Amino acid sequence: MTAKWEKTGTNDGVLTFSIDQAEIQKGLTQAFNKVKGSLNVPGFRKGKVSRQVFNRMYGEEALYEDALNAVLPENYEAAVKEAGIDPVSQPKIDIDSMEKGQDWVIKAEVTVKPEVKLGDYKDLTVEKQDRTVTAEDVDAKLKQEQAELVIKEDEAAVNGDTVIIDFEGFVDGVAFEGGKGENYSLELGSGSFIPGFEEQLVDHKAGDNVDVTVTFPEDYQAEDLAGKEANFKVVVHEVKAKELPELDDEFAKDVDENVETLAELKEKYMKELTEAKEKAAEDAKDELAIRTAVENAEILDLPHVMVHDEVHRSMDEFLNNMQRQGIAPEMYYQLTGSTEADLHKQFEGEAENRVKTNLVIEAIAAAENLEATEEDVEKEIAELSEAYNMPVDQIKRVLTEDMLKHDITMKKAVELVTGTAVEK
Repeated sequence: MTAKWEKTGTNDGVLTFSIDQAEIQKGLTQAFNKVKGSLNVPGFRKGKVSRQVFNRMYGEEALYEDALNAVLPENYEAAVKEAGIDPVSQPKIDIDSMEKGQDWVIKAEVTVKPEVKLGDYKDLTVEKQDRTVTAEDVDAKLKQEQAELVIKEDEAAVNGDTVIIDFEGFVDGVAFEGGKGENYSLELGSGSFIPGFEEQLVDHKAGDNVDVTVTFPEDYQAEDLAGKEANFKVVVHEVKAKELPELDDEFAKDVDENVETLAELKEKYMKELTEAKEKAAEDAKDELAIRTAVENAEILDLPHVMVHDEVHRSMDEFLNNMQRQGIAPEMYYQLTGSTEADLHKQFEGEAENRVKTNLVIEAIAAAENLEATEEDVEKEIAELSEAYNMPVDQIKRVLTEDMLKHDITMKKAVELVTGTAVEK
């Protein structure tokens, strides 16, 4: 194979490579075997026609497309390796030459990883993190963890209360898809639903039937709802308020059987909060160090496709999590008054930062010649097996050795940056 890479932009270019006769014949055989079973040729049983007869009747060229599809992926990967490039986009394939008896010549337009010019990334100075825990923090933890949702009997809901509701949305008197829910738990003031929805449930009691009127945004993704006024028929089943029991020794023993007094419980909470604050401070220090290393680096023309792919990966993960909670994407957009474009925009900044961070960490690993050893890989597999309670063989089937080595190398680069950072 002969592969040639020609840049057409900072990170774009054309990869030209050939597919030799041996590979072509392999592809033609695969293509022929794929179609021969469906051929009805007089004088031959179905599926028994020979390659020579097929070529005389239809021409070998009839197999070219399927043959190319069969051998292209492997030959493209080989060309990428030979050219020494690192594509970040799907190639746009163009056939340069596909003549009988000659090697096929293929051109692939691809975007590659951008060049990263590293700045300082070792011995960085970062802002000192607060590790102080106060008595007020302990009291807040008690309230957050031990407050109970208590049903309010014949009392109106206020912001901060939780209401259990049924709802169904209508536009022009017609129910719309994704606008219905039953026994839905909604904290008023949380901003979970479309603007204006939660406010109209304040001052209502259990048993009330409420007509809630809202207007969908003009840029709403469902064109049939964009800019339209919607009416929700809402039934309030329950109103619940957060209530903290009396704080005394009996309360403390109910919360934790290993303590005898409220003072002991608070001391235990103080220790837990201190450990958590220390870990959070270390994590924040590490994050600042990585962020500083990224800011010190220069990335030449970050490809949009890398950010686009990362945004959609994050969106898919977010919407799948919502789906597991019983909220379909259409319902999420309607209840929050947002659109797919809004969600895309919401994830863009974070996605760009993640892409830049990964590129810089990879560049640091390369600059420091960091590598994962076989011992590192075996240790990582053992740790994953224990963490996820999965057999080692299953871990190896899910994660390839290359994937594991890449992750381990990235961790080593991160540890190099964070381990040498100093707080001041």
